[in-house]
Amino acid sequence: MASSCGRKDPRVPVIASLVPFLLLLIVSCSASAKKDGGGGGKGARAQVLFRAGDELAAYRRIASRMARMEKDSNKTIQAIFLVTCPLCLGAISLWRRRLPGSPDGDIIHCVPSHRQPAFDHPKLRGQKPEDEPVVRPVPKGGAAAEEEAAALFPQAWSDGGERCPEGTVPIRRTTAQDVLRADSARRFGMKPRASNARRDSTSSGHEHAVGYVTGDQFYGAKASLNVWSAKVASAAEFSLSQIWVISGSFGNDLNTIEAGWQVSPELYGDSNPRFFTYWTTDAYQETGCYNLHCSGFVQTNNRIAIGAAISPTSVYNGRQFDISLLIWKDPHRGNWWLQLGSGPLVGYWPSFLFTHLGGHANMVQFGGEVVNSRPSGSHTPTQMGSGHFPREGFNRAAYFRNVQVVDGDNSLVPAAALRLVADHPGCYDIRGGYNRAWGNYFYYGGPGRNVHCP
Repeated sequence: MASSCGRKDPRVPVIASLVPFLLLLIVSCSASAKKDGGGGGKGARAQVLFRAGDELAAYRRIASRMARMEKDSNKTIQAIFLVTCPLCLGAISLWRRRLPGSPDGDIIHCVPSHRQPAFDHPKLRGQKPEDEPVVRPVPKGGAAAEEEAAALFPQAWSDGGERCPEGTVPIRRTTAQDVLRADSARRFGMKPRASNARRDSTSSGHEHAVGYVTGDQFYGAKASLNVWSAKVASAAEFSLSQIWVISGSFGNDLNTIEAGWQVSPELYGDSNPRFFTYWTTDAYQETGCYNLHCSGFVQTNNRIAIGAAISPTSVYNGRQFDISLLIWKDPHRGNWWLQLGSGPLVGYWPSFLFTHLGGHANMVQFGGEVVNSRPSGSHTPTQMGSGHFPREGFNRAAYFRNVQVVDGDNSLVPAAALRLVADHPGCYDIRGGYNRAWGNYFYYGGPGRNVHCP
């Protein structure tokens, strides 16, 4: 991995030996681009794709933010090869196995924490991140917090021990290709307007298998969920597993805070499962975004990159790898914090972002969601979770375990009366239970299109 710290790179002889190879790749890719009618440049392509004034203005705002992140960065961690030419991919994959670097091709900028996108917000401009709360949720009765081995889960970009310096936060670079894959520059980094939280009814094009609790005042939620490389059939679809903290009606005033893992080729340009966050205050209409794509979530952690790939992942009939997430409301300052299990904090959503969640949540939801675009008129084969039904159980199906909520005393308690529901059980199903080791748990997911899901 290369950085801008000024140290002599011990790989220079290796890189020098690759110069002829790189030149050949560049020539090949240039020829390929010309053959395909390219050559206008990213800016020209944006001009063509985003003709409307507001779309082009949005693209330019994103480009300006990308340039500022790079300028503000005091360290950059990146892969050696960032070529996307189809003719070059095979050769690049061979060289990547021989060289260090981020295997997912991400570029991570280490940006001073007060220069991250959140501080573009008028209410945060000129400020710095708040101090981390001293008091955090603990199990009811004051028992010691559960130890999670994967509290600080590894990511591909930091496999070699890389981290950002103190006082900075790692921000995954947004590329022009990321924006150009989106249908709209103005809504880049946002979910579709259709409601993606479930309330006993199927959202248009979105299918769920979830457990949820409702009818009380909730101040957070916690669970451990295993991570899979779910297969997504097309760039128009995604597969995710997450925690939702919800308040308001299911009309245009819906407030949600969300975190988990997601496979989204359109958003990230690949099929790696990635750690993500989301928020909205108007049912995904005009507010909120994924990760750090807008002024909202304030990151405080210098070792976790939101939007970066999670590695390793679970293996069918093999080792299971899960992450533990806790979302909770600080009773003193009112901000909603994201924590890795019983370990470090990632950052917070400022309370002023929300209307209903300015007080408390009235629903908490756990589980999986996919987008079903019905290619060729039939159900998508996009997988949820592991792509296997919950009846296959441990080592094969995706799961949530130790499903808990935070009560008004800032205590973690089991998610009592957890209801389980699947929109289309023949496509994606859910089954739950309870035991002393896992507390409240459930298995969920499925393959999508099959003989029972035409």
